[in-house]
Amino acid sequence: MVCGHSGSINFLFMLKKRTENIMRLLLFVVFIALLAIIRAYEEVLFYDPFLEFFKSEFTNRSFPEYNGFRLFISLLFRYFLNSAVSLAMIFVLFKDKEMLKFTSFLYMLFFILLMLAFYSILLFFGEANYLALFYVRRFLIQPLFVILFIPAFYYQARLLKK
Repeated sequence: MVCGHSGSINFLFMLKKRTENIMRLLLFVVFIALLAIIRAYEEVLFYDPFLEFFKSEFTNRSFPEYNGFRLFISLLFRYFLNSAVSLAMIFVLFKDKEMLKFTSFLYMLFFILLMLAFYSILLFFGEANYLALFYVRRFLIQPLFVILFIPAFYYQARLLKK
């Protein structure tokens, strides 16, 4: 009688675990969709005169005119949205608050460093460094860090389990 009861508890536990994993997977897919929506509506949601500039043959053109403060606020908003969704993805996958705090710190640090690099290149090096500006801007507007963090954290979690 005890074995039968134990078996049903194990079955319920496995069912609960499977349901949790399916929910985590669905949430992860929703977050990927949110990142895609942010990208799809970038021209509507954000002020960025460099969007069209870098889509064209830019090497023989001058930088577009831009409002520095408005551009900063727009980059901050976009980076914040991408970071918030990315942090949610990381939390859904790993369920680790300490990892989330650490990742949040990294996102803030990288934002400061990237903004300093972006405006330094823009103001001091200007059109001599199109590609540097392109790549720094790419890290500000795209959720590239999550692509690096998820495998790194997965690897770390696997090492800690051993």
